[in-house]
Amino acid sequence: MNSSDATYCVDERGFFGRYGGVYVPEILKPNTDALSACYRQIIESEAFQHEYHSLLRDYVGRPSPLWLSPSLSRRYGRRVYLKREDLNHTGAHKINNALGQILLARAMGKTRIIAETGAGQHGLATATVCALFDMPCTVYMGQVDIARQQPNVAKMRLLGADVRAVESGNQTLKDAVNEALRDWCSHPSETFYLMGSAVGPHPYPDLVERLQAVISKEICAQLLEKEGREYPDMAVACLGGGSNAAGTFHRFLNEKSVRLVCAEADGLGIVGKSAATIIRGCDGILHGARTIVMQDEDGQITEPYSISAGLDYPGVGPLHAHLAQSGRAEMVAVTDGEALAAAYELNRSEGILPAIESAHALGALGKLAWKQEQVVVVTLSGRGDKDIETYLKHCSKYINQ
Repeated sequence: MNSSDATYCVDERGFFGRYGGVYVPEILKPNTDALSACYRQIIESEAFQHEYHSLLRDYVGRPSPLWLSPSLSRRYGRRVYLKREDLNHTGAHKINNALGQILLARAMGKTRIIAETGAGQHGLATATVCALFDMPCTVYMGQVDIARQQPNVAKMRLLGADVRAVESGNQTLKDAVNEALRDWCSHPSETFYLMGSAVGPHPYPDLVERLQAVISKEICAQLLEKEGREYPDMAVACLGGGSNAAGTFHRFLNEKSVRLVCAEADGLGIVGKSAATIIRGCDGILHGARTIVMQDEDGQITEPYSISAGLDYPGVGPLHAHLAQSGRAEMVAVTDGEALAAAYELNRSEGILPAIESAHALGALGKLAWKQEQVVVVTLSGRGDKDIETYLKHCSKYINQ
């Protein structure tokens, strides 16, 4: 690793630049310390890598396809590829991380799994791997998200997960994380918190990035086959907590020729009705890490808003805060309406209905300045089955056209 490689890597204290760290209750410090001490050794071992990649291939169905989108390429006059994480088993990128973390939990001797979820895709992935490895699973989910993500809630329960509704706060992802952390504090010795995104105390942001790095590693191999080059000119991903963006960007962080674009959920496009954390937030501490947070003048966390349950979060992973602060990645605000229109367009033109989260990445394309003959990769982090009711409710003006 050369000196430039260290720029976007976590340091020994768990920081990406000035963001990250471990800000947890004293009762959890032994857990985060134990995880920090062993995670690299375990996940880099030959035995782990063999089992993990065998499962990704034979259980998840990787590599996920890299699809040259004819409609988007025509529209923008560029070669626009879609990285089809929506075609993974369970319908999103979340399974990559869930499989890796449950193998880690098993290696550490943990006997109980807890998780948080917003859109339900991480909860579904966690419930799935817990069924595979016969481990008890508790998933915390805000009541608002339970109501708008019923298909995933039903699947989790069919898999045997104990889905617990969270009725505090805004009843969305932030509050689900709060309850999962409270559970972990109450059962610290036997419980493994299977974190869904690149957020939280060290080492979770780094751990999640490493497990999701398979996305960008595959992009490099697939582009080499299709374009005769490993790197795109631009990589685009939606950004909430940041797991799919971390995986999409991993191999390109130190390749300055690759433009990194994060699509944040701007809700209704006004203060108080947005989840565009980096664009509208400031430095603070949330869920065990220093990062960029949506908060008021007194430092109190403010409630975000997005039509997307998976992006409805008032913080962002410390890696992405660092990428924004350092200027390595650019942020694009995409409203509910822009995301819905982009999803509808892709569905009608190519028969691909993305998750509303992924639709924000598609919605960012029309806001970017483009150069001629560029190769662009957009990660479709998940499929839209879970969002059918929302699409029907908000896109009724399109249905009869």
